[in-house]
Order: sequence, then C-alpha cells, then structure tokens
Amino acid sequence: MLQLLIDADACPVTDLALSISSHYEIKPILFCDTSHRIERENAITIMVPKGPDSVDFKLVNAITKFDIVITQDYGLAAMCLAKGAFVVDQNGREMTSENIDQLLAFRYESAKFRRAGGRTKGPKKRTEENNLSFERKFRQICERAISMKREVGLD
Repeated sequence: MLQLLIDADACPVTDLALSISSHYEIKPILFCDTSHRIERENAITIMVPKGPDSVDFKLVNAITKFDIVITQDYGLAAMCLAKGAFVVDQNGREMTSENIDQLLAFRYESAKFRRAGGRTKGPKKRTEENNLSFERKFRQICERAISMKREVGLD
C-alpha cells in the first residue's frame, strides 16, 4: 500500500492532504516531534523526541519506493528522492532529481547570506491559490505514484 508521509510540524495542508489521500486509499502517516502534538483521526501519528533532524530521519527510514512525502525542507526532500519517493511542498511545487540541486544551492546561499548579517524575507501569507496549486499537483502525484507502483507489480 502506498504511504503519504507528512513532515507535519508547520504543515498548512495536512487536512487537505488527508482528505485527498483517502480517495486514493493511500495510508497517511504524520511525523512530528514532542513539541508539536499533531493527531488526526484518520492518520497514524509518529512522534519522536525533540532534536535536530529527528523527525527527518524517522520519516526517511519509513519510506518505500513510490511513497509520497509532503515537506518544505529541501534537505529532507533530497533524502526522500534518493529512496524513490515523490516529494511535494505545501504550495504544490514538486521536488525532483532535476531541481533538488538548485533548491539546495539556493538554501545554502540564503543561509550564508543570513550568517553574514543579511536579512531575507519570510514566507508570503498563504492564499487560497496556494491550496489549489497544492491540490492539483498532489492529485497528479497520487495518480502517478499509483500508476508507477502498478507498472512494476508492487500494488
């Protein structure tokens, strides 16, 4: 069975993703640390002790090929892609082997700029268009993951 693994700390599309994944019969799993108690009736919650990257490593260890991951963390996305997962952020941007290096480089340059005393803008206020973009891309990824898993006989 396909899994939906959500990096649930500060994920604004958790409920939307759970609703959509239920239509595709994809098993949802929420990952959070002990400082964020995130539970939903129709999902498994895996809580890990608070610590740097503790959620990320627990999530990566639970991935099987063709699973779907929702995260805005480029480092986590890179690890998920390496395990054969599909990765999308909360705004519907799919992270792939073609764009992850550029995203990681941007993250590195932004961090370097901030360490040197520079200021970067925070995220823009979330809009309904963000939710619609996420929903469209997430549905596409669900269908692609199901199709690919079927093609290789893993369903």
